[in-house]
Amino acid sequence: MKRNKSGNTQLQRSLLATALVSCMALTTPAFAQTATATLRGTVAGASAGTQVTATNVATGSSRTTQTTANGSYSLVGLPPGTYTVRSGGTEQTVTLSVASTSTLNLSADTGVAETPAEGPITDIGAVVVSAPLLKDVKTSEVGNTVSLRQIQQLPQATRNFLEFADTVPGMAFEMDAQGHTTLRGGATNSSSGNLYIDGVGQKSYVKSGGIAGQSDTQGNPFPQLAIGEYKVITSNYKAEYGQITGAAVTAATRSGTNDFEGEAFYRFTNERMREKTASEEAPGEEKSDSQTKEFGVAFGGPIIRDRMHFFLAYEGKENVVPRTVVPGSAAANWAQYLPSDVQALIGPVSQPFDEDLYFGKIDWDISDSDRVELSAQVRDETQVDSIGGQRAADHGRNFVNKDERSTLRWLHFSDIWTNELLATTEDSEYNPTPMGLGNGIIYKVVDQVRPDSEETLLETGPSSGFDAQSKAQKGWSIADNLTFSNLTWHGDHTIKVGVSYKSIELTSQDAGAINPQFSYNVTPDGVAATPFKVNFLAPFDVPGQTNTVVSDAKQYGFYIQDDWEVNEKLVLNIGIRWDYEKNPSYTDFVTSQDFVDALYADDPDLPGEQPWANRLLASGLDAADYISTGNNRKDFKDGWAPRFGFSYDLNADEQHVIHGGMGRSYDRNLFEQLSLEVSKAALSPVEVNFRDPATGLCYRPDNGRPCVDWDPVYLTGPDALTGLPVTTGSKELFMLRNDFKTPYSDQFSLGMSNQVGEWLTDVTLQHILSHDGLVFTLINRYPDGSFYQNGSQPWGEPVPGYANTILGSNGIETRNTQLLLSADKPYTKESGWGLSVAYTQSHARHNRSLNEAYAFDKPTIEEYPFIKSDAVPRHRLVAAGSIDGFWGITFGAKIVLETPEAKNNISCWGQSNPDGSTCTPVGFYVPATGKFLIGGDIWGYRTVDLQATKEFKFGDHVAMTARVNLLNAFNFKNYSSFNYDSFGSGGIYDPDISVNKYGDIRYVPRTLTFELGLKF
Repeated sequence: MKRNKSGNTQLQRSLLATALVSCMALTTPAFAQTATATLRGTVAGASAGTQVTATNVATGSSRTTQTTANGSYSLVGLPPGTYTVRSGGTEQTVTLSVASTSTLNLSADTGVAETPAEGPITDIGAVVVSAPLLKDVKTSEVGNTVSLRQIQQLPQATRNFLEFADTVPGMAFEMDAQGHTTLRGGATNSSSGNLYIDGVGQKSYVKSGGIAGQSDTQGNPFPQLAIGEYKVITSNYKAEYGQITGAAVTAATRSGTNDFEGEAFYRFTNERMREKTASEEAPGEEKSDSQTKEFGVAFGGPIIRDRMHFFLAYEGKENVVPRTVVPGSAAANWAQYLPSDVQALIGPVSQPFDEDLYFGKIDWDISDSDRVELSAQVRDETQVDSIGGQRAADHGRNFVNKDERSTLRWLHFSDIWTNELLATTEDSEYNPTPMGLGNGIIYKVVDQVRPDSEETLLETGPSSGFDAQSKAQKGWSIADNLTFSNLTWHGDHTIKVGVSYKSIELTSQDAGAINPQFSYNVTPDGVAATPFKVNFLAPFDVPGQTNTVVSDAKQYGFYIQDDWEVNEKLVLNIGIRWDYEKNPSYTDFVTSQDFVDALYADDPDLPGEQPWANRLLASGLDAADYISTGNNRKDFKDGWAPRFGFSYDLNADEQHVIHGGMGRSYDRNLFEQLSLEVSKAALSPVEVNFRDPATGLCYRPDNGRPCVDWDPVYLTGPDALTGLPVTTGSKELFMLRNDFKTPYSDQFSLGMSNQVGEWLTDVTLQHILSHDGLVFTLINRYPDGSFYQNGSQPWGEPVPGYANTILGSNGIETRNTQLLLSADKPYTKESGWGLSVAYTQSHARHNRSLNEAYAFDKPTIEEYPFIKSDAVPRHRLVAAGSIDGFWGITFGAKIVLETPEAKNNISCWGQSNPDGSTCTPVGFYVPATGKFLIGGDIWGYRTVDLQATKEFKFGDHVAMTARVNLLNAFNFKNYSSFNYDSFGSGGIYDPDISVNKYGDIRYVPRTLTFELGLKF
């Protein structure tokens, strides 16, 4: 949320002193349109052409502009940091934060202004200013800034700088049982967000996660040592932000200064310094080996004093995450019948993870009018994951994750305009593979009464071909951003215009034709001698289909933004953005003629009466809308996104500001999903049932899958399976609509920022409607066009010759209304403490579960009901702060409390729905698992993290720090695994949900970590 300036004279002096100390150690040059700061104001009594100069305290870099006829001035494109601002004989030192627009009013009187003390200063000597640490309060954006102080002094479980983003209302940073981390804003999934490093988007175009390289990983997107501060915007971003419908995070990196400075750290913990996880507390279980080892170094300084500087940073991780292999809960009692060597696979296991992060930057102020920056970043990760639960240690994935980027930026400044020319490259890879080659062995328990029902006991051996993937994006871009300042017409205008072009090669391989998975039934007599089924991926020769899809995409963007300061009270933010992407793999795709012929051939169940395609008419679908000829598709070009916002300063003193806005923002469709239309029929999943050699009967009843005699030759490799004649009709096909759209959100907000003494407060109501999310539904229908008959879906009624066909269209929607409250008492040296409190109340509904694009339980997405969202809890509270303690020790604490999140499920309770189905999509709250201090068991997630840091100085230039983190100090078990025991019966909905107290948890058990640091 927006923070106002401090409330008394002493606080102002403290904030300035703190900011000066921090920013003399580092500065944060950044991107002109989204990460840099704008300083504007007036020089009282000045005539047109009066010079105003801002000089960066740490680097010596200077910028100069001239006042207009009414005495106003504007300096845009300033790297966040501390500046001495001069005009005539007046001088004032202030601090500017990332992605901000701040006001500093000066007097033309001669003399040096004294540094403001704490208090609501309005006039000190010749300076009119509210606070030395200038805040961006006159903005319609909903968000807040995470300061360097918070990054350095709050306890932290990872070295991921995004972990602090949840101190902003509406945000959630989560860690799952495998150590994977995600950042999410509101009720959107993580893919809808975007991270901007020095203004350059790190968007993932192929894989989920929002940030390239941030899917299924314990890793960090960027070295924390290289981050100065960052801003989080949850909604109503300005027009320069694109490819986003969730939260925008814009971070400014560190730069070298006029002094050579460096720092290093080492952080460590292992299983001896933590409590057991929930799964390790199961009877007979022991702790798994675990380790967190993180280390890094940063160094920067001058190349040419006041002109050219360098900065280098490296961070590494060598982690081991504890996991436990346990039998499936519904089949656990059968584990005793497994062979002893298989039973030995049950128990504690570990997942290793290694990461190396590099960052380097050179900035060069060629003149007072030109600045050049060159930066590069590298991310290199290897890990083992997807083990634990029912997956044994040999059934996981080896995972390689790489991301390399470079940026060249040239900024040119004049009195009334600033131009930024930006060229970038990126090369990102996501490559999981099975840990071995061969047959996977899946132990299952088949229900003797309902043989079509089976429970997984244990998964062993090499994992399936679905774990053999290759996702990549590689390309370059060029962008130009032109900012006009000091424009006057019914007030002061700052107008930004930007254009961009990106050429990006997108690659997606969904799976590999390796490692068939054989399922064996387990009974009290032991494991069956032969499997009852096999699942594998088979290649098919289908015209136009290929296992690996490559698309040479082109992205175009344009925006114009006017920040119009109508008067000293009212500011209007008016903008519009347009994005367009050419994706040849979508527009040039040609649907297989064999499939088209099968679709429009006589319906085999109604020969001579209708083509098979007419089965879709009852659902309001036309098969022709999904058939591509290679020239009947066009890329979505209606991505116009208007944005409007306002702020109204009631007393023109930035103490009480009303703000609001509305706007539209477009994201993009993930290429890994779009590519399925081109790849899925080339390598389709196949399930084949086997007959029992003793009886000649199929183990499984007729379920629409082929059933053949068992032959041991099938164990010799995938080639033996693909030779089965029954697999010729098992092709799975995906079809996308010819008028496919881009997902977007409409955002509305209204709020008020206030300063109450030393506290900076904000209350905002935001309403976000997300539309046109990609969804896959089933083409199968019964001959009369119905989707349900006798309570059953038409799994045995595919297009003749094809196992199943999946239709891709737009239709997933989310409705989210949130009340966002924040209260911040900034840290000052005089008070010795600082605290921030963020509260979020959410009311969210959607028509499909979070991160779930498949919807096979209704004929179309339009028939899905809106249910409680599983993306956000009803209530979330985050409190974080630090305090200077005894013996020079700094203490920090962070508390996170959530009420239980809803879960989504397709549930049955004996009902009979009008569409013939007997099950219904529902959203329901799982049981709360504990209390906090007072009250009853109302919380679903609780953590209290603590840290203590002591600095030891050796002379004027060297200091060593020792730090202890106590994570989850009260060892709360934040359960994430639940048993759905029942949802009712006899047509009465009565959910009975219980906690799996030996299942996975979120976050970590109580853990002690030690850290040493060195600054020089």
